[in-house]
Amino acid sequence: MPRTPAGETRAKIHDYVCRSILLGAPPSVREIQEEFGFKSTATVREHLDALVAGGELEQLSGKDRGYRIPGAFVPALAPVLGRVHAGNLSEAIQYADGYVALDPKRAATSFALTVVGESMAGVEIHDGDVVLVDRAALIRNGNVVVALLGDEATIKTFEKVGNRIKLKAHNPDYQDIEPKPDGPEFKILGRVYEVRRQL
Repeated sequence: MPRTPAGETRAKIHDYVCRSILLGAPPSVREIQEEFGFKSTATVREHLDALVAGGELEQLSGKDRGYRIPGAFVPALAPVLGRVHAGNLSEAIQYADGYVALDPKRAATSFALTVVGESMAGVEIHDGDVVLVDRAALIRNGNVVVALLGDEATIKTFEKVGNRIKLKAHNPDYQDIEPKPDGPEFKILGRVYEVRRQL
């Protein structure tokens, strides 16, 4: 089977990278390798380096997904770090599962999570929604937060009276959660500041 000419392959890689960037998810070198069936990432980097040298892409140093379209506005991106249950506690955040665009001013301290469950339906956060979370935000009573208990994460409303903390559900079918001093390690991962929903 004859090899595809380098120029043709390079053009296809350029098109793939540009389409991915415009959709808000610039591809990693590994994703390009898998998309085109290359045996190694070295081949991908060779093509990307050639596209950068030719002025067809720009490279941001030190970032795996650090390619952009020259002269184009590309929004900042926050990683979707897995799924968080809005009900019973579930698996902790473990891996990036895509990216969402957001205000560049908040990019450095933000991440996103996909909600599973309906314990927060009373405040219009539903199963399948993506929440944007600021891990540097000051937490006050009444804020919706993402919390980690042991190895499990959940999304609830934060309430504190004296030394007592409660993570409040907003659906009568679900129970509130009260972290215990002798229970699993408790940590607030950040404050939810935006909800994204596909219709």
